Amino acid sequence: MNDAKGYSPVNCEFHDVLEHHATTRTTVRVRFGDEAGAQQERDAVITDVFARDGADFLSLDTGETVRLDRVEEVDGVKLAEFPAVE
Repeated sequence: MNDAKGYSPVNCEFHDVLEHHATTRTTVRVRFGDEAGAQQERDAVITDVFARDGADFLSLDTGETVRLDRVEEVDGVKLAEFPAVE
């Protein structure tokens, strides 16, 4: 499970993109850094976007939970293309 320590909130518009995919239950390609910093990529359905212990997460139908600030790209939409949260 991902730890909330050092969490950096993500842009609200990017969060909305994730919520949209969770609502439509379509398979998307998700690229993220795992807890060890290794790049991961999955074709999966986002089943939930939620907050817990001061951080936001998404759940995939693979059974994985990913902290939102570790998500780099979802279905071609890159977090880096959105303004940083200050």
